[in-house]
Parts: sequence; structure tokens; C-alpha cells
Amino acid sequence: MEDPKDKVVSFYDQFSEKQEKTGINSRHLSILDKVVMAGLKSHHRVLEVGCGIGTVSYLLANLVKDGEVLAVDISPESIEKARALWKDQSNLKFEVSDMSDFQKIGQSFDFIVFPDVLEHIPVDQHQRLFQTIQQHANQDSVVFIHIPSPRYLQWMIENEPEKLQVIDQPLDSGDLIKSLTANGFYLEKMETYSVFYEEKDYQYFVFKATKPLEKSTPRSKWEVLKERISIRLKYGIIK
Repeated sequence: MEDPKDKVVSFYDQFSEKQEKTGINSRHLSILDKVVMAGLKSHHRVLEVGCGIGTVSYLLANLVKDGEVLAVDISPESIEKARALWKDQSNLKFEVSDMSDFQKIGQSFDFIVFPDVLEHIPVDQHQRLFQTIQQHANQDSVVFIHIPSPRYLQWMIENEPEKLQVIDQPLDSGDLIKSLTANGFYLEKMETYSVFYEEKDYQYFVFKATKPLEKSTPRSKWEVLKERISIRLKYGIIK
């Protein structure tokens, strides 16, 4: 009987050819944009989980010119292609890993990026995965998660299953938040938005390491007043 993991590895070894033909698309660029908005800086150390052939990895490495990117994937074939494609990117490294064996003693990452990979990992493995992430986080770490929106993925399952991957499961946002919270992170931002379809086909989450607030900083009175005036004008409120 075939090991489920071997089946997944075999699928993504073959899928790597399709990724190479696709190149950089709108989804990749959207992930990059959202990660930057979440606070990515040029000196950050980034861990990307589920990198495929390294398309997003390359984009991230170009931004963290004073930092570095470590990108991992379950597929040896994908990692081999990634190393060949991006061999000139000196601050970008690739490793074969399904994260069950991931251990970098004494190392932490400023950003951990999941670019549409969690929906392909069985939910019963998520808790252990996030425990591993917590072990490699620091007090300012950010976890960025990008997934298909559950409603849209459910539509795909029911209407276009032939376009899906070997494992493609809608993820419950509440369960995802609960899992990250249990492992030392809090939800900073979440949005469901459109990339390829009007029906809002993707979601992203920004989690930050939980730590006590050190201070309370009031906004300037002018900024608050300007915002209040803007809302009044927008809705015609005169009283």
C-alpha cells in the first residue's frame, strides 16, 4: 500500500513542471505585496514553507537584500528546479522538508510565509507544524498565511475538481486562528479578496508574536480630527 506522503511527493514532483511553465503570476505578486504591507524589511530573515520551484522565494529574496530567505518544500524535484532557477540569488537557500523534521537550533526567523500551502497539508498536522514555527520565532516574528477562500475552494471541489491538487481542503478561519493563538501568536489582520475571480478567491492572515504592550501611544489630535471630518463629509453628517 502506497504511503500517503509518497503520493503527495510524487504529485508535486510532477507538478513542478506546470509551475515552471506558469512563471510569476498575479497570485505571486499579490502575496509579495501583502507581505510587504505586513511589515517585511530588507534585513529580515524569512522562512517560506511550501515554496514549490521558488517563485515567491525569489521575489522575497529580492526584497530582503540585507537579509536571507530559507525556502522549503516536500518535493525533491521542485527543490532541484528551484536551486537551478535561482542559483544566482546569493541570499536564497532551498531545502527539502515537510517541516516534520525541521530543526534549526538557535535560529529564528522574522517572517514565516505560507504561500497557499496550508490547504494542501492535512489539518491534523497543523498543530505540530505551528509548534515548530513557534520554536523558530522571535518576539517580533510575523506569520503570513495565504490560502484560497474556503467558500471559493468548496465551489471548486463541487464544480471543477479536476483543477485541484492531491490534497485541497477548505480551511476554517476560526480553527486556523485558534491554532496560531495556541502557539503564541495573535491575529493582526485578515482579509478575503479577489485575485482571479470576482467572488473573492483568496484570503490572507497576518499573525504576530504575542507579547505584552510596552506603552500606549495616543494618535495626534490633528490625525483624529482629520479622520472625523473626512467621515462626516463622506456621509453628509452636519450635526
